[in-house]
Amino acid sequence: MKKLIIALMLFATPMLSMGAGGGAHLDDANVDVSDKESLQRGFKYFVNYCLSCHSAKYQRFERTAVDLGLTFEDVKQNLMFTADKIGSTMDIALDAEEANGYFGVTPPDLSVITRARGSDWVYTYLRSFYLDDSKPMGINNIVFPDVGMPHVLWELQGWQEARFTKGEDGKMHFEKFELVKAGSMTPEKFDGAMHDLVNFMTYLGDPSQEQRKALGVKVILFLLVLFVLAYLLKKEYWKDIH
Repeated sequence: MKKLIIALMLFATPMLSMGAGGGAHLDDANVDVSDKESLQRGFKYFVNYCLSCHSAKYQRFERTAVDLGLTFEDVKQNLMFTADKIGSTMDIALDAEEANGYFGVTPPDLSVITRARGSDWVYTYLRSFYLDDSKPMGINNIVFPDVGMPHVLWELQGWQEARFTKGEDGKMHFEKFELVKAGSMTPEKFDGAMHDLVNFMTYLGDPSQEQRKALGVKVILFLLVLFVLAYLLKKEYWKDIH
């Protein structure tokens, strides 16, 4: 019994650490990968704002077009800036060493980032950049302090400052953001855009999840029918045995 308890604790520890989110409050991304229109908008934001530095090398443009209900021609003309062939993976031309020199770290591949960090973490992170003169690039992030990534979405969101209050423990605690320079989107529209982007990235992490769920429902229904038939057969075989 003692060994079983220890095994369960070891199994649960990684999940608890992943769900902690670095101590910051995580907002609900409310992802829905069955929403094709949201995924299409998120695809647009992804190739325009993420794919120049971050790759998604485990996904192909062709697969994305088919899953999202887009034509190959639409994708090639409007959404393919890093490749020429529709069957290409979503890779980038940015050299890893050059990227490390620019940002101090190599930008990670985003194919499975929502599976590694969680959709809520990514959603909150993208909306939590704020001005911080003490940092080399002049920005910081509540969810990922001292982040090396610049705020590439500032034209949409604008610039915001973070307000902190001193707690009873003597530490500074985040209270709220204040917008000091508006972007091209209202805060509500920007949140919606980030929902679409994270929705698409959640799809990237597991492109076949909708098909798998649909298949799972069919399998469960089949097993239920099989259970009823097996039960009736058992009753028939054993009806004369007391």
